[in-house]
Amino acid sequence: MESIRSIYKIGLGPSSSHTMGPKFAAELFLIRNSQAGSFRVTLYGSLAATGKGHLTDAAIVKTLYPYPVEIVWEPKVFLPDHPNGMKFEAIDEAGNVTGSQVFFSIGGGEIVEEGCTRKENVRMYDLSTMQDILAWCEQKGRTYWEYVLEKEGEGIWLYLADVWDMMKAAVQRGLENEGVLPGGLGLQRKAAAYHIKAAGYKASLKSRALVYAYALAVSEENASGGEVVTAPTCGSSGVLPGVLYHLYKSYEFPDSKIHKALATAGLIADIVKTNASISGAQVGCQGEIGVACAMTAAAANQLFGGSVAQIEYAAEMGLEHHLGLTCDPVCGLVQIPCIERNAFAAVRALDANLYSTLSDGVHRISFDKVVETMRQTGHDLPSLYKETSEGGLARQLGRV
Repeated sequence: MESIRSIYKIGLGPSSSHTMGPKFAAELFLIRNSQAGSFRVTLYGSLAATGKGHLTDAAIVKTLYPYPVEIVWEPKVFLPDHPNGMKFEAIDEAGNVTGSQVFFSIGGGEIVEEGCTRKENVRMYDLSTMQDILAWCEQKGRTYWEYVLEKEGEGIWLYLADVWDMMKAAVQRGLENEGVLPGGLGLQRKAAAYHIKAAGYKASLKSRALVYAYALAVSEENASGGEVVTAPTCGSSGVLPGVLYHLYKSYEFPDSKIHKALATAGLIADIVKTNASISGAQVGCQGEIGVACAMTAAAANQLFGGSVAQIEYAAEMGLEHHLGLTCDPVCGLVQIPCIERNAFAAVRALDANLYSTLSDGVHRISFDKVVETMRQTGHDLPSLYKETSEGGLARQLGRV
């Protein structure tokens, strides 16, 4: 497996696959073809179907500025390697194509070039399944964040400190900002109002309302194109910081413990990314919100003193109970149902944490089996339910 740095990427929303990935591809292609007179970029499949709502064209044009850029949309054409394909072409002054490269945006802001695979990237972890990592932890008497530390080195704490600072900043900005989100749906921001209303509740209701507010704050920042951290994607970026910020404020967990929780959460996502996918275009929203819920459940369970078995169980429940979740954004925007899903997944992660804490960590279906089930379920889902805005809620409400 790769470094968990590949899970946590800091960048602008609203989509890691549709905004961050194309931006990174444009940057790389520009470096290789800086003598071009103009560029042509063809977007395929899911990347084209919801690209305008995800600001894909805007991200590419801005990155390649001041060169003229022609965007070609091919939503019905799916390249064989991945639904999120894009072809960059460099064109000289005479109109000749002088360079061409196909990229795939595979989720979480990561891109691969045609003909290459992620297996060619540097492997930082020798183990890639929860079963093996859990066995390592039990044999060594250690926990998941210690496995991350052994493989990543002390430098990972500085990186995770930056990640945590950005997550906190996104929550705080989201609580302050009000008004209508961009995109044409006329969707009002809710985080600020929810945060104020939470003060009127007591005990558990207040706690839940605050989690809603914090998760909404980040998700609304993402939907408006603000700076967020992928966890594991932009579309699911509100779940983990929403819960961690709540625990940080309400239980006064120090930053150092939050960093360790982020290490564990990143490891959970890395396992899924290696053995299945975190791309909504490839496996549906179960790979985004489902994985975010698993990450968050594991992080919370660790913070509350869970054993390695209980942490694994919490992560398993977080993913299991999102199996089959489709990716059906209305009008291609990361707003309906995406924003609410972040809020509900955040409290569901806390429920998974509590359920696991009450148990001894022993259960029948392992996390690895759920990951494999998620991969197969994503494969079996019709393409219209995988980030095309042609099925599910997008079909019912796409004309609003």
